Amino acid sequence: MAQYLMAIDAGTGSVRAVIFDTKGNQICVSSREWEHKEDPRYPGSMDFDWVHNWGLAIQCIQDVICKINPAEIAGIATTSMREGIVLYDKDGKEIWACANVDARSNREVIELRRISESLEKEIYIPSGQTFALGALPRILWVKNHLPDIYDKIATVTMFNDWLIAKLTGLLTSEPSNGCTTGIFDLTQRTWLPEISEKCGLKTDIFPPVYESGTVVGTVSAACADITGLTEGTPVVTGGGDAQLGSIGVGVVEPNQGAIFGGSFWQFEFNTDEVKTDPNCRVRVNCHAVPGLWQYEAIAFFPGLVMRWYRDAFCQEEKAQAEKTGEDPYNIMNREAAKIPPGCYGMVSTFSDVMNFIQWKHAAPSFMNFSLNPEKFNKYTFYRSLMENAALVTKGNVDMVYEITGKRPTQVIFANGASKSPIWCQILSDVLGIPVKVPKVKEATALGAAITAGLGVGIYQNISETAKALVQWDAEYAPNPENNKIYSEIYENWRKVYKECLDLSNQKLTTPMWAAPGL
Repeated sequence: MAQYLMAIDAGTGSVRAVIFDTKGNQICVSSREWEHKEDPRYPGSMDFDWVHNWGLAIQCIQDVICKINPAEIAGIATTSMREGIVLYDKDGKEIWACANVDARSNREVIELRRISESLEKEIYIPSGQTFALGALPRILWVKNHLPDIYDKIATVTMFNDWLIAKLTGLLTSEPSNGCTTGIFDLTQRTWLPEISEKCGLKTDIFPPVYESGTVVGTVSAACADITGLTEGTPVVTGGGDAQLGSIGVGVVEPNQGAIFGGSFWQFEFNTDEVKTDPNCRVRVNCHAVPGLWQYEAIAFFPGLVMRWYRDAFCQEEKAQAEKTGEDPYNIMNREAAKIPPGCYGMVSTFSDVMNFIQWKHAAPSFMNFSLNPEKFNKYTFYRSLMENAALVTKGNVDMVYEITGKRPTQVIFANGASKSPIWCQILSDVLGIPVKVPKVKEATALGAAITAGLGVGIYQNISETAKALVQWDAEYAPNPENNKIYSEIYENWRKVYKECLDLSNQKLTTPMWAAPGL
């Protein structure tokens, strides 16, 4: 009898169900876009509609299981965006939820900082998290604005845990996403209620923790009735999207690094020892691999910036692409490849090196270009955006090296940006190390499938399994001359960016993004 593994992925913009065989081949996938709507009463809010969105997840599950025999699914694992939280009452019913992009808790961050000037650092040292993305300000917001809801809170989980609850009826958690709440002890890989106590919040709302790859339950009769899944199918803990994406591209051992190039760029660097940054600049998370952790440094919006640039300035390429069926980015990439490294000295400021405890980005800008259309055309500006993302990533890699004394000898580059050969080469040239691109298009889902297979005994060792299942599409080697050019540019770029950030701090320009409370 054939055996399959299912991954259910609750992403920022969509939910998907993916079926893999035990060799890691993707058999079928179904996805539904979803929105996290703002409550007009609360600017910056992004509510999560658990009723409607579970309905979309059911549709995805039904789409894929009609292609196979659901009784042949050996195990199911879940993954999701990180930071989004769901609150439940004593009966396990959802009572409030927000997506990871929720930004309503600005005043609550200020309130927490008033408790103590050192509180945020005190929380960061054991948890690896600041107030910028964590759950503490959001739960405090519920306490301040929805006291009736707050009084009913009995449990908090992340979205991947929520999917497990819908499948099994059980409320559980796991380290790789649970740690992003900022209420977690990295070393012990479990909840740290003392952090909630310091913030004046409930200390008894945390579900049991199971490491990724653990069977925590089975598909319930009620879930089987509405989805078509087979009752009793094992359900396995998965994890956060970046951590399972790391498994899906084979980044499962100490000192390996990956860059996920989507709307945000995430640099993930594996470590087998817990050490947070005394200056609180970089995020530290539990990996989904037991016994491993990850330094995570984030570049803001490279993917979104590219989409903006394409839609604002490249209508001609979009029209040409519609006629030929070609991706407009491919047309833009060919022209950008004709521009020399360094873009004739032009500098762009669209994201900064991560500074987790004081996270603000300068106003986006292009600088140091002349009115020479032969040199400074739209493809020069386009290439400059690519170089900016790579320079930010170099800064993030260097910062992790400063903290750990270690850096990767190569990086795995995955997600949308890795489809661009020129961007891959720029990244390799800027970092001065090889860049490898995997074939898999659903790295996070594959990581979830691997943890499902591990949980049910199909796989015995996560490292060996990842090595066996990950296939490679391309490898890029750094050009020494280009690396020298970019090394000089990087030093100038850091100085220019600092001045631009000072302008934003003086309120002369508007930051591209600033963390709540700044």
